[in-house]
Amino acid sequence: MANLKMQNATLHQLKVFEAVARNSSFTRAAEELFLTQPTVSMQVKQLSKTVGMALFEQVGKKLYLTESGKELFVTCQDMFERMERFEMAIANIKGLKQGALRISAITTAKYVIPRILGPFCNRYPGIDVSLTVTNHQYVLEGLSSNRNDLYIVSHVPEDLDVQVKLFMENPLVVLAPKTHPLVGEKNISLERLAQEPFIMREPGSGTRRAAQTLFESHGISLKVRLDLGSNEAIKQAIAGGMGLSVLSKHTMALEGLTNQLAILDVVEFPIARNWYVIYPSGKQLSTIAQEFLDYLLNEGKQIAKETSAEGLLK
Repeated sequence: MANLKMQNATLHQLKVFEAVARNSSFTRAAEELFLTQPTVSMQVKQLSKTVGMALFEQVGKKLYLTESGKELFVTCQDMFERMERFEMAIANIKGLKQGALRISAITTAKYVIPRILGPFCNRYPGIDVSLTVTNHQYVLEGLSSNRNDLYIVSHVPEDLDVQVKLFMENPLVVLAPKTHPLVGEKNISLERLAQEPFIMREPGSGTRRAAQTLFESHGISLKVRLDLGSNEAIKQAIAGGMGLSVLSKHTMALEGLTNQLAILDVVEFPIARNWYVIYPSGKQLSTIAQEFLDYLLNEGKQIAKETSAEGLLK
């Protein structure tokens, strides 16, 4: 039997291959790893040469693993999991003096999480913190591939086995420019609101899904004039008179356009939502991750409440 000489395969090549296999895409793997697509393709090509067999096959526009690729993918996942456990063990031995903390959070959480992280990082200056802010769909993708330590979401996935900790309330409100004729009115009906054009987050956003679910439950459709992937861009569009939007009340916590926007008094609003901290049930949290989780649910929660209150008083 031929010797594959896998010792010639570099760890970098295996990480690139695993990212391509997990994403079923050279492009998305390149974006994730902050590499160019030609570099990713070259690394996979060199690894295929070492294995002596093709690892991927292209059928139409879709990328599939070959049988050899499937075997290597399973091997990579097992190897990286073992390496992560080793790193965790070393971090636990060192305590909280060194190590890494990886957090993935939905977009609305960016208004409070950085302020919570500040005091924690000052307390433990030796740790490296990575905070990824993205929409709900991509946070769950990271959870499925065990990419981070902790995940902050507004909707707990029902099809995944996770540990869940309630973090804090995240009410959704209707925002309008302060000059809008509905500002100051009481108990605005959903039917009246639906006559206005709306600016919404992109499909896949938990905020958008919650708003549309409420209106659809009353047989009402929203007139979505514009999709935007950023809460700040939506606030700019509202201030510019392009329409109304449903956003987290916490988006009012930062300085900027807050004094140009108003929260409308709408029947069945605010929509009651919460932020949750979740992680896979079988995952053993590192000392650093456990310490941050405890901090988040106690001191961090109070910091978040104070941050939100300050923003609304401006």
